[in-house]
Amino acid sequence: MKINLSTDVVNQLTLVGAAAIIILTVVVAGKYIKQIKNDTASGELSEENWDGIGEYKNSLPLGWALSYVGTMIWAIWYWLFSPYAVNAYSQIGEYNQEVKQYNATFEKKWANPSADTLMGMGEGFYLVNCAPCHGIAGDGIDGKAQGFDKRMTKAQVLTVIKNGQNQLHYAMGPMPAGMASGADADAIATWIAGGMKGEQPKAFATCAGCHGADGKGNGGTAPNLAEYGNVLVKHVLENGKKGSIGTMPSFKGRFTDVQKKAVATYLRSLQEK
Repeated sequence: MKINLSTDVVNQLTLVGAAAIIILTVVVAGKYIKQIKNDTASGELSEENWDGIGEYKNSLPLGWALSYVGTMIWAIWYWLFSPYAVNAYSQIGEYNQEVKQYNATFEKKWANPSADTLMGMGEGFYLVNCAPCHGIAGDGIDGKAQGFDKRMTKAQVLTVIKNGQNQLHYAMGPMPAGMASGADADAIATWIAGGMKGEQPKAFATCAGCHGADGKGNGGTAPNLAEYGNVLVKHVLENGKKGSIGTMPSFKGRFTDVQKKAVATYLRSLQEK
């Protein structure tokens, strides 16, 4: 990569600093090497001594003193007034700004992606970010992690009914534990795990209050039980989720809205397969 030193302030300062260090090192080292060869110790000894070894009451070497004071002045200038002062610049801030600009350009370019574009984009992001845990084919690596052939297994539904859920921070708020039990809980779990086909259990009326009569999340205010909807995937990516092999980390800030939608589109294709 070609660097333009006339406009790159960081490299200019680096080169100036490196040259100054080399020059000072040569001058100071040469001076004191010459002094070591020719000078002899002289002056008034201090009263303190260590095992008979005393110390002369000599003034600080002028070069050392000036270097020390100069370093302090430079440090104050660098921290408070330079282009890289603590309140003026940081590499992390520059990186975040560049990412923000790139994401804005990306969102504008793909504001209205086609179905094929979403599928291709979603597959790419899934393989890079999700496949290491969920498997290349989305099978959950032999059940060790969430598989995407179905929305939820019966065991998962029963666990949520028993313990409640509030990992995804939906607008409806936390789902309390023990919303159903016994035969009712078993009927609900069997129906949801079976793809919500056939006659809906009467006990599902308790769930419909938040999840909607069709189980699709009541307009995005609660989790979608039927499929990997756009809102559901967005909540999971932003908040992370505790799973069977550990806690899935939050991907907040790493995906744009279009990319989250693309991942959801790809996951629905795995569910359909």
